[in-house]
Amino acid sequence: MEFNNFFKRLTLKSFKQLGFVFLGIFFLSSCAIVDVAKKNVPPAENVEKFSILNEGSKLPKAWQIWRVTPQKNKTQYTLKNYQGRTVLHASADVAASGLVLPLTPRPAAHKVLSWEWKAMSLIADADNQESSKDDAPLRIVVAFDGDKTKLPLRDQMVFEMAKIISGHDMPYASLMYVWSSKNPLEAVIPSPRTSRIKMIVVNNSNDQLGVWQKHQRDLSKDYQSAFNSPPGKIIGLGVMTDSDNTKTKVNAIYGDIELKKVSTKK
Repeated sequence: MEFNNFFKRLTLKSFKQLGFVFLGIFFLSSCAIVDVAKKNVPPAENVEKFSILNEGSKLPKAWQIWRVTPQKNKTQYTLKNYQGRTVLHASADVAASGLVLPLTPRPAAHKVLSWEWKAMSLIADADNQESSKDDAPLRIVVAFDGDKTKLPLRDQMVFEMAKIISGHDMPYASLMYVWSSKNPLEAVIPSPRTSRIKMIVVNNSNDQLGVWQKHQRDLSKDYQSAFNSPPGKIIGLGVMTDSDNTKTKVNAIYGDIELKKVSTKK
């Protein structure tokens, strides 16, 4: 869709939705604000484990900084030795940024995402259903490809304008696994900013603070539940610890993240 044709397709109803659309644009375009030195790095074939890296070393160069806006403080991500192994430590002080790992496209069928993480502190006022309180100590994002031309015009507007602003294509859809204290386990929460991001609550208890939490998720099943359609190919992973909306400070730890194929043999 070219710029002029894009605007010719707008209806009066669409114009009335521009407030929503531009909120979505700025959220989605955040995925394209990456470390300048790493923009031309090819997608990764594999997800390298944090535990095989050295404390204080740099992350593999395929990992890129993912900023919400240039004005936001950046969350600090560092490789640290913790309980005898290297982990990714995240510290957000009124900050919002993440790390994204573009992947060579691969089918989502029979794929599971497994990881472990630990919240060292929580955000008492955070509520992922409200844009003004949408923070989380821990998030893992999985990005999927798809045919954007089949989406409603409202969603196409967001994608097209995001590309115009950022110069990058945005993911067709994203699943975001979150620690959300105010929402029930397994709740599927649409992002307050765009319907193409769905959050799934996998931890929500204060009793789990400071305790390793292990997860394994069937990506096809979760995508079907969240978007009511089969998933396209997986094209990226990401992590984010953020506290900018609630103006708080939070610390968290990410252990190894693995994307594995499950055998269908009986």
